[in-house]
Amino acid sequence: MKKLFFVAVLSFGSLTAFAQAGEDVALVTTQTAIAQDDFSEIETSDLPEAVATAVSTDYPSGTISKAYVNKQEQYKLEVTLEDGTTGTLYADKDGNWIEL
Repeated sequence: MKKLFFVAVLSFGSLTAFAQAGEDVALVTTQTAIAQDDFSEIETSDLPEAVATAVSTDYPSGTISKAYVNKQEQYKLEVTLEDGTTGTLYADKDGNWIEL
């Protein structure tokens, strides 16, 4: 009787192991590139006072290494911090930070 029970449990376990269908997972990678060629480089001295003030207020250890402007008067700023970290910030003509 024990052997019969053991065989029944073994056969049930082996059948359920093969009954599960494996899921095929397809990895989809999407890259989005936004061309922002509409910015033209300007001198940092040509920045509006509001933009320069926003950088000095929010990033006191930062210096503006390059500045760009587009037709909508949005500014692209390359900022370098004291520790060597660099980043790109975007601001409107009133010194408000924007995301592009």
